[in-house]
Amino acid sequence: MKGWVCRLLASAALGMALTRGAEAAPPPVPETIYQWVQSSERINYFFNKEQICYAVRDDGTIDLNALIVPVLKTYDDVQIKDVRMKRTWRTGSSAGLEDLAGEADYLTIDLARGVVRVDAVELLDSHFWTLDRTTPGRETAVADLTEKSRDGIFYRAILAYEREHRTDILAHTKGELRAEDRAHFEEEEKRHEKERRAQEKQLEKERREQEKRRAKEKREAEKRLAREKKEAAAAQG
Repeated sequence: MKGWVCRLLASAALGMALTRGAEAAPPPVPETIYQWVQSSERINYFFNKEQICYAVRDDGTIDLNALIVPVLKTYDDVQIKDVRMKRTWRTGSSAGLEDLAGEADYLTIDLARGVVRVDAVELLDSHFWTLDRTTPGRETAVADLTEKSRDGIFYRAILAYEREHRTDILAHTKGELRAEDRAHFEEEEKRHEKERRAQEKQLEKERREQEKRRAKEKREAEKRLAREKKEAAAAQG
């Protein structure tokens, strides 16, 4: 099945044994592997920047319109208790979740449509071993999520990362680009690089203009202060 080579690699990365700290603290997450995006009151959101990749078709060619994203979310104590409670409501027991620490989600993002599909959710213990696995398959259009939506913020950050790191993501993908796709990819990268340089040039121009305004305001303030001191001295004399 397409993309599952990448998924298996991501699962192996999530299987690393890490030591959990105090009960209320989430387990440590290696920053060299996971990109932190945000933290809510209960959950810390990361994605695996080493294993993020494009999907691979059955014939071994890369699908640049489908992005495979392994996600890691670590819980605080309140979220852990909430998940256990909901499990109890559904099944009558929270057995097996005594060491719950977070979850791993496996996403497929349709880049052309801007739709995120959650292919699998794994509940993790404090060593990041899988406690439970579900395959919801639910889809969400990023455009339908508000700017304040936690999922919206998270998904848009992943999409922004993809735009800035396409070459790196392609290198993570275990497949081959078709000739026409490679030509299109290289053309898109050239266009993006041109846009990036233009943006950097504009930002640098704005920075210089801001520095000039600040320098002018400082000179005017110094002149005003000097004038006020002169006027005060004249009044005393």
